[in-house]
Amino acid sequence: MTHDYKRHGTTTLFADLDISTGHVVHECMPRHCQQEFLRFLRFLKKIEQSVPEELDIHVVLDNYGTHKTAAVKRWLAKHPRVMFHFTLTSASWLNLVERVFAELSQHALKRLAVTSVGELIDAITAYLARRNENPKPFVWTATVDSIVRKVNRGLTTLASHH
Repeated sequence: MTHDYKRHGTTTLFADLDISTGHVVHECMPRHCQQEFLRFLRFLKKIEQSVPEELDIHVVLDNYGTHKTAAVKRWLAKHPRVMFHFTLTSASWLNLVERVFAELSQHALKRLAVTSVGELIDAITAYLARRNENPKPFVWTATVDSIVRKVNRGLTTLASHH
C-alpha cells in the first residue's frame, strides 16, 4: 500500500464451487456475521433444490464461529442432505474454493483501484462470470502419500519448536 492508499469499504464473498464442473455461484454481502451466513443458508437452499434428491450436498467451510451457531444447527437439522465439513485452522488450502479466491485475487483484484464497494462487487461479479463461461474443475496433482509426507514433516517441525 502506498502512503495515499484509501480504503473505500469491504465485502464478504460467499461462493459455491461445483467441484465436478468448476462452475462458481457467488453472492457478496456486507459483513461476515451470523445474519449474512443465515442469508447464505437461503442461498444454499436454492442450490439444494437444484441438486437431484438422491445426492447429498457436502459444504466445506472454514472453521469460523458464525458457521456453528444454534440457528445454523437448527437449519442443518431441517436439511439432512446438507452436511458441513470444517477445515482445520491454517488448512484452508484443503478447501478448493480457496483456489478460486486466489485466482480472483491474482487476475481481477490485485492492483485494482476502485472508489466504492459497488465497484469492487462489480469487478468480482465480472471476473466470475467470465470464468463461468468456460469453467474447469481443479485437479489434484499431488499424491496422497506426498501430501501426508509434507503434513508429517510440518508436524515434526512444529513439535521441535515447542
